[in-house]
Amino acid sequence: MLNRASLEGDVEARLRRLPIGHCLDLRTFKRNRSVCFHRTGADAYGVVEKGFHEESWEGLSLDEALRLLRTLLRREFPRSTKVRCYTLSSPDAADVNRMGHGAGRFGSAR
Repeated sequence: MLNRASLEGDVEARLRRLPIGHCLDLRTFKRNRSVCFHRTGADAYGVVEKGFHEESWEGLSLDEALRLLRTLLRREFPRSTKVRCYTLSSPDAADVNRMGHGAGRFGSAR
């Protein structure tokens, strides 16, 4: 769990080190909203937002992805003080419901 105050710097450092094809999944404490950054190239990132809004962006540079992160933090994590951060091997792994009981926002358990 990361503090919201230092989240932007932590996410920037993690995105720079992220291997191509892997993703960084940010979730609320309750794990019911998420923002997933996946690296698609040397300086190309995709972002998937699932929460109050559901949108996706492709082909962003690191600076554009970080600028988008600030907007998405205000929109998806307005009152959060802690954010869960998962580094995953593929963007498909980010679609898993991490609430533990199996059913919920992303459907039944797989």
